[in-house]
Amino acid sequence: MTRRAFSRELKQEAVELITKRGVSTAQASRDLGIHATVLRRWVRASEIDGSAAFPGHGKLTPEQEELRSLRREVSKLKAERDIPKKGRSLLRQGPAVMFWFVAKHRGVWPVSWMCDALGVSRSGFHAWLTRPRSNRSIRDEELSLAIRASFLRSDRTYGARRVWHDLLEEGYSCGLHCFERLMRQAAFRARPKRRQPPKDEGTRSIKAANVLEREFDADGPNQKWVADFTYIWTVEGWLYVAAVIDLFSRRVVGWPMSDQMTSQMVTDALIMAIWRRGRPKELLHHSDQGSQYTSEPFQRLMDDHGITCSIGRSGNVWDNAAMESFFSSLKTERIKRKTYRTRKQARADVFDYIECFYNSKRRHSTIGYLSPITFEERAMKA
Repeated sequence: MTRRAFSRELKQEAVELITKRGVSTAQASRDLGIHATVLRRWVRASEIDGSAAFPGHGKLTPEQEELRSLRREVSKLKAERDIPKKGRSLLRQGPAVMFWFVAKHRGVWPVSWMCDALGVSRSGFHAWLTRPRSNRSIRDEELSLAIRASFLRSDRTYGARRVWHDLLEEGYSCGLHCFERLMRQAAFRARPKRRQPPKDEGTRSIKAANVLEREFDADGPNQKWVADFTYIWTVEGWLYVAAVIDLFSRRVVGWPMSDQMTSQMVTDALIMAIWRRGRPKELLHHSDQGSQYTSEPFQRLMDDHGITCSIGRSGNVWDNAAMESFFSSLKTERIKRKTYRTRKQARADVFDYIECFYNSKRRHSTIGYLSPITFEERAMKA
């Protein structure tokens, strides 16, 4: 049903008929063919607004105009409060970044409000919309996609320096600061490790001397190995992980796991390392003073293979810092953000981290940001 439209003159005549000529509302309704309720509303509007009533042609009464103005002012004040909140991180960026923010939120707030709140000009924004993209912005977009791919391949663990080396190897040519800027804009950050270093104290072992003496560099493979074990919590209980690392390439060469912390576990780690590395000669094996490493079966295994034993001071992580660094990376980059329901699930994830990521892909700062396997392969070719 189409709604009837009445002119301003008709409304005024109807009101005068009722208020000045003494015609009843019911009689005026019958004469004019207009519902009595509509006539009463016209009379009330005339009593309130007088000559300003019935502006017509979409015009508003002064009260309606004031109400609309107040509502618009309130909306603008809310926008001026919310725009800086949402774009707080952009206030220190260049105009192009703020123009991008304005373009993205045009459907939320008027362009003029956003430009005023961010301190940029509307003409500059509209010029930016039609301006051809600069070579730098195109280059940044290309690099950003490559950075994201590298960051995700590292399971969101790489910082700017490792991502930079990743992309340099792929053929990109760009400075480190550029990568830091783009990663900062994309909110890509490496997982932080603990900041407070442990105390440097402890007593020496009576079982064997500290032959290594914190010399964590090796001239070739199978010259110096370091060993230790750690534990991982699962819903089923603790899972213990022993590891042996070759200091030449920082490669994990032995890594058995067990639900019990026994000397057999660390013995299995050394056996696995010997089996994988081909019974090395003139090898130095360094560990802490744990009872597993000072046990008779483990010491006899080293004697049988002609391995020199080196043991650090008790309660001193600095004497085995390379091993502690690996376990810190394992927990920070993989274990810390997960909850394992079973030991089997934890075993599979530790295996994946060591063999599928750490040894084969993860870039190590000590060996020139190469993975341990790549470093060994290049050393063999040299």
